[in-house]
Amino acid sequence: MNQTDALSQHGRLGIESNHLLGLLPLEIREELIAASDRFTLNIADALWETNELSEYVYFPVRGFISLVSMVGSNPGLEIGLIGREGLAGLHAILSDQPTPSRAMVQGEGWAWRIPVDKFAGFLGRTPCLRQVVDNYSMVVMSQLATSAACQKFHQIGPRVARWLLLCQDRANSDRFTITHEFLANAMGVRRSSISQAAGFLQKEGLISYIRGEVQVIDRPRLRNFACSCYDINCADHAKFLKVRPLPR
Repeated sequence: MNQTDALSQHGRLGIESNHLLGLLPLEIREELIAASDRFTLNIADALWETNELSEYVYFPVRGFISLVSMVGSNPGLEIGLIGREGLAGLHAILSDQPTPSRAMVQGEGWAWRIPVDKFAGFLGRTPCLRQVVDNYSMVVMSQLATSAACQKFHQIGPRVARWLLLCQDRANSDRFTITHEFLANAMGVRRSSISQAAGFLQKEGLISYIRGEVQVIDRPRLRNFACSCYDINCADHAKFLKVRPLPR
């Protein structure tokens, strides 16, 4: 299935929408968008740094954002990947304390951006928005637990396949940009291990990888090769946010 994911195929929105916004009544959604600005997501831009509190909440429409946990002088470990299925800046909604992670744009595109204080006002007077945010928080917590187990128990090849599927879903395209170096840092493994895994996937005809440009050629086989955590991620969205997973 090319250039579609669970959100565009089975959700309420088309390919130029954010799913969380689409779960809201039209009137509320239009009010939120009117209070937002259209913000360009450029690859490698930081939306906030470690130990900072985001001033905005971002609803990606195209592109995706990596949340990277920074510990000391280490290069960082990815703990979340956010695209049009979610929002970035959840920590600023739930607390007035800074986050130990940084947010970096990994896939270019754009997002609706709304100041945290304005968004907090909407939350306080809009029960349906609060419910959507609470449900999304459950998805995020579940995925954090899944990612921790994935790093501990699953081999690198299936983990890379899962990560590429997540990127494809959020890029809403068969093609997207990613480097071995970033992927190695994000997954906490050696760059040579990423190169070996990507080389195998390319040899098997599942992907094409040239100078940082990835093309997913055979999504069904890539999904079969990926670890079970991808299906768990899909099930989380189906359970909490009413997004049915893609058929195999």
